[in-house]
Amino acid sequence: MKLWRLTRAPFVALDGKGAELYGARYAPPGVPVVSLASEAGLAVLVALRYQPRDLEGITDDFVLGWTEVDAEPLRVPDPDEATIRAFIGEWLDSKRSLLAAIQSRVLPEADVIYLNPRHPDAARVPPLTTRPFSFADCLHRPPMLDNYGSPR
Repeated sequence: MKLWRLTRAPFVALDGKGAELYGARYAPPGVPVVSLASEAGLAVLVALRYQPRDLEGITDDFVLGWTEVDAEPLRVPDPDEATIRAFIGEWLDSKRSLLAAIQSRVLPEADVIYLNPRHPDAARVPPLTTRPFSFADCLHRPPMLDNYGSPR
């Protein structure tokens, strides 16, 4: 399964240290977990939610990365956020699977995939392959053309 992550270059390690320090949407601080996405576009949309609205001051060290994981994620029940948080807390503690899939709130056709770096199989997950990513380039608005191919 190909999994995606948009992050700043210093934080490409799949060790969950950021979430351990600050928490993740469904995981409390103090527990490492790595947030990935089932689709590259979802990784971009999720990261964009945490950027300033005017995009001023965004660092230029973002990378879009992917890795291949030979595991099927455990599907997380989705009745409400409290249930998801409780499920993820138990899942992380039990180490019963390497991956857990949570239906995305941003793009419901895709999944946020949590990777448990404390699971025994985590050591076999390849590091991210990355390429530079620019929010400025991604969100650049090209000039619109009229029906005859001329700029408006």
